[in-house]
Amino acid sequence: MPGCHPLEIWHGSAGYLGPAGRYHARMTITAATVESFLDSTRDERLESYFELLRIPSISTLPEHAPDMRRAAEWIAAEMRRIGLDNVDVARTPGHPIVYADWLHAPDAPTVLVYCHYDVQPVDPIELWETAPFDPHLRDGRVFGRGSADDKGQLHMHLKAAEALLATRGRLPLNLRYVFEGEEESSAISLPGWLEANRRRLAADAVVISDTGFFEGNIPAMTTSLRGILYVQIDVVGSPVDLHSGGFGGAVQNPANALAKIVAALKADDGTVLVPGFYDDVAPLSKEERFELSCLPFDEEAFRAQTGVPLLVAGEPGFSVLECMGIRPTLDVNGIWGGFTGEGSKTIIPAHAHAKVSCRLVPDQDPEKLFEAFRDYVLEVAPKGVTVEVQNLGTARPMRTDTKNPVAMAAARALEATFGQAPVDIRSGGSIPVAALFDSMLGLPVVMLGFTNPDDNAHAPNETMVLLNYETGLRTITQLWDDLGSMSPQAARLGGTTA
Repeated sequence: MPGCHPLEIWHGSAGYLGPAGRYHARMTITAATVESFLDSTRDERLESYFELLRIPSISTLPEHAPDMRRAAEWIAAEMRRIGLDNVDVARTPGHPIVYADWLHAPDAPTVLVYCHYDVQPVDPIELWETAPFDPHLRDGRVFGRGSADDKGQLHMHLKAAEALLATRGRLPLNLRYVFEGEEESSAISLPGWLEANRRRLAADAVVISDTGFFEGNIPAMTTSLRGILYVQIDVVGSPVDLHSGGFGGAVQNPANALAKIVAALKADDGTVLVPGFYDDVAPLSKEERFELSCLPFDEEAFRAQTGVPLLVAGEPGFSVLECMGIRPTLDVNGIWGGFTGEGSKTIIPAHAHAKVSCRLVPDQDPEKLFEAFRDYVLEVAPKGVTVEVQNLGTARPMRTDTKNPVAMAAARALEATFGQAPVDIRSGGSIPVAALFDSMLGLPVVMLGFTNPDDNAHAPNETMVLLNYETGLRTITQLWDDLGSMSPQAARLGGTTA
């Protein structure tokens, strides 16, 4: 754009990143006072972001339980500092759930905001270019575990509330915040906490910020989530490892047995072989398949991003996009057992294990499928070993109503700030709490996320594009202003379908 500094990057009608990454928004996007506050506090905001990212809040590893508590307390302290009410770090059987609210807009809607503060383990650590919990800014991106999934988006919500409260002394609507610490480990504690806090969570809608943009970093609204079934297969032979020369050929090898089981789960063409796996899959309409085919998907660019030489659709007759978002899957997530160190150790391992996840679509029932999966594994298991199948967690698939007033307002806010109307996308991932908000609390769910599609979530070198963070922060303030002009009745129209 003529007149811009060489480092300035224009982004639609939203604004630009100037020297040192400073964001400049057009004054029509948010009130000038809010924008001035955001611009003047940019450096402090970035350091606060880094401070949260430095806490290694890995929920699935027991040794990080103190870090989980520290992250929850850090968030609670921020909530108190910026002026939110009823801040609570709730103890659960697992990790804490952080709650806060601001309920001083009697004629405006109430929105419940959900994010999670736990992060994935960092393995394989050797593939990280820098330390996972030593965040830094480079080439317009924030690098560090949790920068995108999901601490970055949680932090955006804190800073949006801070900007509004600091400049106006109030929020344009009522907000409740639920920040969870077990999303990356199946959210085991959340259902009980939701049930016990039904009254406390009364709202007109839920906004979940744990999703992202479409390929090419195109603004997007996620309109569906796949569910999940996560299991562990344990195969046990002898009580101890056996000498492979002395016992080989006489006993069943648990690692060989596990390999046979895993090989029996899928056909060569990618079809899942578990009996009944596809029985309840809702068929795709012509309209759904047409909508997906119209998305600006560059398969070659996507292949280059993944680093794999060939994209293979998971099922015959379905496109790559369909297989990634609206068809069910079965994937082995990890296998271990026996000797895996340097050199040789000729043993028959005493046991072998595998973790397997199934991504599910409407109308698949994860509990029903677990029973089918377990029964099939026991059926195909070779003789001479003991096999156990554990259910490590489930979540139901869901779709949202894009005509819900809050969803429509979110789409307007994205277009106003990013300068481009968002596309509707179907996520291949799972957010266990989304279906719970619908089924347990009866609340319409809107999934408003801002991460760049090349964020490396769950992988080494996780990264958030700073422009997504800064512009997304302004999207949130824009959305709150828009919803604040609605009546609670208007915001409640619409809903979700599980």
